[in-house]
Amino acid sequence: MTPHKELAGGDLVLIAGSANHPLASAIADDLGLVLWPIETSRFPDGEAHVQLGASVRGRDVYLIQPTSPPVDGHLMELLLLADASYRAGADRLTAVIPYFGYARQDRRSSGRESIAARVVCDLLGQVGIDRVVALDLHSPAVEGFLSVPLEHLTAVPILAAHLQPLLPPEAVVVAPDLGAIRLAERYAEVLELPVAIVQKTRLGPAEVRATAVIGDVSGRVPVIVDDMVSTGATIEAAARALVAGGAAARMIVAATHGLFVGECAERFAALPLERLVVTDSVQATPALPNVERVGVAGLLAEAITRIHHDQAVSGLLFQR
Repeated sequence: MTPHKELAGGDLVLIAGSANHPLASAIADDLGLVLWPIETSRFPDGEAHVQLGASVRGRDVYLIQPTSPPVDGHLMELLLLADASYRAGADRLTAVIPYFGYARQDRRSSGRESIAARVVCDLLGQVGIDRVVALDLHSPAVEGFLSVPLEHLTAVPILAAHLQPLLPPEAVVVAPDLGAIRLAERYAEVLELPVAIVQKTRLGPAEVRATAVIGDVSGRVPVIVDDMVSTGATIEAAARALVAGGAAARMIVAATHGLFVGECAERFAALPLERLVVTDSVQATPALPNVERVGVAGLLAEAITRIHHDQAVSGLLFQR
């Protein structure tokens, strides 16, 4: 590719990592740009190597790379792309991380463990990144670990707009754990529905026990909302607790990030799941059929445009 007319876009540059190239391409299409050429390869021992295919000197560079599975590989690729852009003379460098891996590890729970979210944030601050754009972080506390500004966007309005015409009047928005209460309140506000909360106890990385349901769910269709679906253990525990509490045996699940790892497919196959709606923040995998995906390219393109022109992004942000 020759970096002339195809890459024309003033000083705005979009660079896509390998984690979610379809999303990066959709963002570029929204902005009327072409993704910047890069070369990625690996040495025989597995070391990653990246190289920019055209000059970014003096440009406003946006690196688009969710740190989805394999998390460590995609994180390292993001760091190397950032370092390459910084050393190549980029004027400003923004990391657009639609799904921010390690965000759940924001504190110590047993005493002898790392705070991985802090480690990742420290790494991002050491490779020339000036700003981070993320989408529905698992823990907003991540912002306190970053040494650079964070724009914490939310996909709730997009997902709620998709759900609204599909919901029966007797629906109820459900937070599957205490950490999702604020998220559920935002959905409920947009959808004009009541809220219920499931109390849970995490027994391990992929094992959860629901202990109580707070709120009236009797005869209602639960709309379980969360920032992410990983192994599906939290959703499974919440669903069983809701049915035991008298909720209708038909359920809707909405989450920003659909990872669908581990035994997620088997868990969901055993649930009365009517709809499963996620965004395309994470590239689709064949692990789970019949998933409804809602695009976030327009949201991210709008954020990039506003940041590039030094305009406010407050209307796009997650409200605490």
